[in-house]
Amino acid sequence: MSTALRERPVEAGAANGGVPARRAVIRWSWRMFRREWRQQTLVLALIVVALAATVIGAAVATNTPPPDGAGFGTAQEMATLPGGPHLAGQIAVLQQHVGPVDVIENQTVAIPGSIDTFDLRAQDPHGAFGQPMLSLVSGHYPAGPGQVAVTQGVATTFSLRIGDLWHQGGQVRRVTGIAANPQSLLDEFALVAPGQVSKPSQVTVLFTVPRGKNPASIGSVSQYVVTRQEAAASNPLNPETIVLGPVTVGMLLIALVAVGGFTVLAQRRLRSLGMLGALGATDRNIRLVVRVNGVLVGVVGALAGAVLGLAVWLAYRPRLESSAHHLVGPFQLPWIVIGPAMALAVVATYFAASRPARAITRIPIVAALSGRPAPPKQVHRSAVPGVVLFVIAAALLSYSGTSNGNGGGALELVLGIVLLIVAIILLAPFCLVILASLGRHAPIAARLALRDLVRYRARSGSALSAISLGVFIAALVCVLTAQRYGNVLDYAGPNLASNQIIVYTPGGGGGPGNGPGSGPGGSGLSGTASTPQAQAAVAQNIARALGSDTVIELDQASASLQHAAAGRSWSGPVYVATPQLLQAFGIKASDVNPEADILTMRPGLSGLSQMQLVYGNDQGGGPRGGGHGPQDVGSNSWPCPKGECLANPVIQEVGALPSGTSAPNTVITEHAIHALGLHTSPSGWLIQAPHPPTATQITDARRTASAAGLTIETKSSTPSSAEILNYATAFGIVLALGILAMTIGLIRSETAGDLRTLSATGASSFTRRELTAVTAFALALGGAVLGTVAAYVAAIGYAWDNPLDGLSELSSVPARQLLFILVAMPVIAAVVGWLLAGREPSVISRQPLE
Repeated sequence: MSTALRERPVEAGAANGGVPARRAVIRWSWRMFRREWRQQTLVLALIVVALAATVIGAAVATNTPPPDGAGFGTAQEMATLPGGPHLAGQIAVLQQHVGPVDVIENQTVAIPGSIDTFDLRAQDPHGAFGQPMLSLVSGHYPAGPGQVAVTQGVATTFSLRIGDLWHQGGQVRRVTGIAANPQSLLDEFALVAPGQVSKPSQVTVLFTVPRGKNPASIGSVSQYVVTRQEAAASNPLNPETIVLGPVTVGMLLIALVAVGGFTVLAQRRLRSLGMLGALGATDRNIRLVVRVNGVLVGVVGALAGAVLGLAVWLAYRPRLESSAHHLVGPFQLPWIVIGPAMALAVVATYFAASRPARAITRIPIVAALSGRPAPPKQVHRSAVPGVVLFVIAAALLSYSGTSNGNGGGALELVLGIVLLIVAIILLAPFCLVILASLGRHAPIAARLALRDLVRYRARSGSALSAISLGVFIAALVCVLTAQRYGNVLDYAGPNLASNQIIVYTPGGGGGPGNGPGSGPGGSGLSGTASTPQAQAAVAQNIARALGSDTVIELDQASASLQHAAAGRSWSGPVYVATPQLLQAFGIKASDVNPEADILTMRPGLSGLSQMQLVYGNDQGGGPRGGGHGPQDVGSNSWPCPKGECLANPVIQEVGALPSGTSAPNTVITEHAIHALGLHTSPSGWLIQAPHPPTATQITDARRTASAAGLTIETKSSTPSSAEILNYATAFGIVLALGILAMTIGLIRSETAGDLRTLSATGASSFTRRELTAVTAFALALGGAVLGTVAAYVAAIGYAWDNPLDGLSELSSVPARQLLFILVAMPVIAAVVGWLLAGREPSVISRQPLE
């Protein structure tokens, strides 16, 4: 009899190795990532830059506007009451219903010689709810009558220091301190003790309704009550929502570029992955290797980008406080944006790695061990889905444009843009097929380059999609900017040249809106009474202080222009074409049509039909008005009543007139003045200095003007159309070339075997340069064409039935910028590719081991 010890049977585990196998694969992926992170610098750099830009951009966008609850202090409700005899009774009603209140009395005071104002404010610095709205910079708060604390802006305007006596409004007060509203440093005020504002124009009452009570139950005062929640919910498109849109598009671009990077990385690891499969790893384990690598790239890039963005934000925060005019905490960041952005980075790299992960498992183990990648499979997909999405997106954008005049269409607009982006991604691979078919008769090197783009469509298509999206954004900005700035009626752009100043008479302050009398030019202050001759002398004195002897009198008649058709209506002042004005801009009398009624520099205005020169009681803007605003769509009758307006006046375009929206870009001729029997009066004086005035000169000019009750207008910060177009074009070209630089190497490295074969058969550096140049040119050209077509699809769809900006507005084509995108960008890409290529491969006889 014999005995034997039997081995314990092996317990069956999971078919894919279970948790231990996944843990081992993840550890191996982490080791490979640490060893080969330099080969993934491209995607890492993209994510780091994108996350850093997201942190900085989101922080600036969310912290630039006033903070949530600004104006409420610590209260939950706020009542804004008009001044008047019932004010005391209304405050008593509030106290009776809600208990403690904090009363802030404001009286608006105009700054002499300026369009700006400040508030004379009576507030208790230690009030129940308003303490967060006051902070003391220096000195102390006013404690009684005859004392005042002013903001830094008021102190600078009136040259006040602590201890000075301030003569204001017929009263003398001693400045006791410099105060500020930390929730809004734009809030310029002079703080006095409670009860020292005799005639408040507005009273703010802060309070918190007791639990269980409804603010609507406060009787007649409830109509003035606003809750903190209502104020916060009044703007659904908050900065966080707006920032998330570009972040999502940016991460989509990163995902498209990362597809090629992870594909090349998987090809480099082909032997290692084949060895892993030979050891028994399942397809799921091998896919997990590539996907974990993508997740690691996303996590490391997101963390590094967040740290970099936080460091830059901490350095930039003091400058933002000075420009945004409110205090910002060091970690007052929009985490609701930063968190999803970091998650999007990880998700984007995960999905970008999923495609090469699936593709690598389709390669047999023996082929993988040999290091030979599987030949690319021809993908037969239809272009119909992309075209259908193009049509649906255009329809949604058209509906959005139609609803825009009624204040709706936001959802359709967003959905239309999203579908358009998806259509671009679907159609990008077919653009490569078209380019390859067009190059069938090209030289051999060009045909090889185009053939490789089609063969490796999975990678080159992603790169083309990313380039197309970048061009789409830039081209859309150019098209919409040209459309808006090309409108000759509702004129847009800078108000004046940098060396120009307009001095307005009392009540004649102008601006880019509806002409003098409304707009940022002035507020019609009535200062020291003076005659027109004395006012002209003041303007001459201001000009001499600026070193200028060019003072042009701006006269106005009781006339305005109107457009009796749907769309935007006229805006802007209409001055009189006096001989002095024409001579100042180099316009000779022989250059003017004797029958012309209007001279203008606005291109295309002379060919516009249904224009009306209104000079009777039917003026849209009053005697100095400038017509209806852009919201008044098609409200003018046609034909206009005789004796009140002139239908289809003779308009002559004169390019020598200035282009500023507040400058005399459109003038009425003396022929029309005499024919219609109009009367003219001086409205201001245009000063053209030899150099742009400094801030000190502007302050001195404002003070000089205030002595005579005059106001001045200087150049605003509104950008010109050329600035927007040039920046958008540069953005699109730089982004496209950057994506090209990142993807050309990936695409050419995947065809390195073909390149070695060409070199072994005697191909010169010229052939290698030609391959790279054609690849760069084809991708740049395809992206430029597809992105520009998509931009015009979006613009045409939105303007199809838009009541304000119709299809006719698209006639202003940014030709120069589009030529840069469509012609110059592909040429630059080809030249750079030619110069950087041509180096002979270091190993020709064999494939290098990774």
